[in-house]
Amino acid sequence: MFTRSDLEDRERKLLAANAVLAAESRGRDLHENEDPLRTCFQRDRDRIVHSKAFRRLKHKTQVFLSPEGDHYRTRLTHTMEVAQVARVTARALALNEDLAEACALGHDLGHTPFGHLGEEVLTEKLGRPFVHADQSLRVVEKLERGGAGLNLTWEVRDGIVSHSWSQPEPGTYEGWIVRYADRIAYLCHDVDDAIRAGLIDVDDLPEITKERLGKGYSERLGSLVNDLVESSDKSGRIGLTEPVHEAMRALRDFMFERIYKGPEVAAEQRAARHVLGNLFDYFSANPEEMAGDYRDRDDPIDTQVADYISGMTDRYAIKVYSELFVPSPTN
Repeated sequence: MFTRSDLEDRERKLLAANAVLAAESRGRDLHENEDPLRTCFQRDRDRIVHSKAFRRLKHKTQVFLSPEGDHYRTRLTHTMEVAQVARVTARALALNEDLAEACALGHDLGHTPFGHLGEEVLTEKLGRPFVHADQSLRVVEKLERGGAGLNLTWEVRDGIVSHSWSQPEPGTYEGWIVRYADRIAYLCHDVDDAIRAGLIDVDDLPEITKERLGKGYSERLGSLVNDLVESSDKSGRIGLTEPVHEAMRALRDFMFERIYKGPEVAAEQRAARHVLGNLFDYFSANPEEMAGDYRDRDDPIDTQVADYISGMTDRYAIKVYSELFVPSPTN
């Protein structure tokens, strides 16, 4: 039998000096007895996968709000692709795969319905920034398990909250990997989805991107991951070489101009903005109609409403909006 102690011994023998060892974790806020088979980071990963917030990701938008077809990414498939990139990178650099995977799987648990538009609407309604990375941390610390939270290790919580580039820097090398893995994954798969939707053609991509990263999805993904590993190994810090980073920046700028802020997505977002804005106003005025897990707390009403709405899937938000504001047909 291969026990947790055996796994921890293997980490000590195989992982790099800058890797986080499970046996040396800074621990949890609430003490728990160790699992006999799983390390603390494996346990965190499993808690995230079994959480309600994780299951809801399958019905949350990545980019396209109502794609016709089964092959477009959702927030869940994005999360799985981030985890795959993070594991491959961590393994190649002899860092802690389990920690990187747990951070990746939890990084978007607090994401709003309708993609980043949901963040914008809640920011406007709250009068203060609503940041999905902060909300992801709030989900695992307070909202899951009826308000008890998941009691994750410090390292996993740090990796979750620091995955966005606007956030404070990660405290571990594994957290840095997830920060890069998130950007690599979404740029590669969003290009793939945009081409599938007929919004762009591969020839439209920036020349520097095609030259340095390649034209196909697998080629782009492989170029970015391989460069991340090789550059990080040589420099001793997690990052890309400047030529590849420049090509990725050009691709990101292109995607913001043509897709994320493009006319096709903007048309869908106007309707989504209307839905979320009206839901926020309604539940702010009628908080007693929210689910009990969200209203039976000491938080301010606007925070409770933001928690409730950010936890909704796209289709649940539309369903609630329809029930509240769309007249039912009469017989």
